[in-house]
Amino acid sequence: MEITSSHSSGSMMWFFKDKGFDDNSVQGMFRKCRRLEGVHQERASENWDYLRSIGIEERKLPSIVSKCPKILALDLYEKIVPTVECLRTLGTKPNEVASAIAKFPHILSNSVEEKLCPLLAFFQTLGIPEKQIGKMILLNPRLISYSIETKLTEIVNFLVNLGLSKDGMIGKVIVRDPYIMGYSVDKRLRPTSEFLKSIGLSEADLQAVAVNFPAILSRDVNKLLVPNYAYLKKRGFEERQIVALVVGFPPILIKSIQNSLEPRIKFLVDVMGRQVDEVIDYPCFFRHGLKRRIEPRYKLLKERSLNCSLSEMLDCNRKKFFMKFGLLEGHALSN
Repeated sequence: MEITSSHSSGSMMWFFKDKGFDDNSVQGMFRKCRRLEGVHQERASENWDYLRSIGIEERKLPSIVSKCPKILALDLYEKIVPTVECLRTLGTKPNEVASAIAKFPHILSNSVEEKLCPLLAFFQTLGIPEKQIGKMILLNPRLISYSIETKLTEIVNFLVNLGLSKDGMIGKVIVRDPYIMGYSVDKRLRPTSEFLKSIGLSEADLQAVAVNFPAILSRDVNKLLVPNYAYLKKRGFEERQIVALVVGFPPILIKSIQNSLEPRIKFLVDVMGRQVDEVIDYPCFFRHGLKRRIEPRYKLLKERSLNCSLSEMLDCNRKKFFMKFGLLEGHALSN
């Protein structure tokens, strides 16, 4: 598409040049938003300055505008300011709104009345407190762009079919992982839940995993879950033991084998001299940092010839660890 030679588009070209955009970026924005052709430089400058004034860093503005050039064409006082003020009522921290706009600048082009209010009402019907809804939307502002009827309701129905319809469980899942609402039920969530059932998780197990670590439902089965499951079997875990590990620490199926699982198991077996199946009783062994917690605590206990279970060694903070084993609290040891 050729950019028109009108006065408005010409002044906008100067505006973009002044802000450091290259020709290809400018052409792309004009193709993405035809309204730019009729925008005066004064409006664009005013909107740009306002976004900077609410806490968006100058260096991030080019990226934001490139994603949603329509921002420069919106009426500042009729559209942008009211939306920002509404978003501010959802947050508690100064930079939350600026961060949300940087993540998903299209949020400013959505209607407060048509999109945000119905979204708030929808989440309230799921038993989610208003303060939590605000955190969710600012954490994942793309939520405002999803259709309640065709997208969000489908996700909720999927969670209901998992048996999560009691005691506000669905609300808890969404609060823990607002990003789950953006995934396809048929392409991602259902295949993952079916895989978890196929490896032996019961309905109650699946519900517990979904509530405690809902992010696992949105992970790719073939890229992550299958390789991790195969690795655990290769390491000698039986199927029922893997189920116990997954229920006790769901991220074990999505952690990096090379950077997380393998180094911890090697240290457990080769250095600590323990049996690999000891982690069955304490799956959260894989949650703790190897260099920050596991290694230094093991070395301290070994120096004093103290023996204990993995949970006794790791499942407490620094102060309680020192008190439990009668160690000098001044000893340098991180949590």
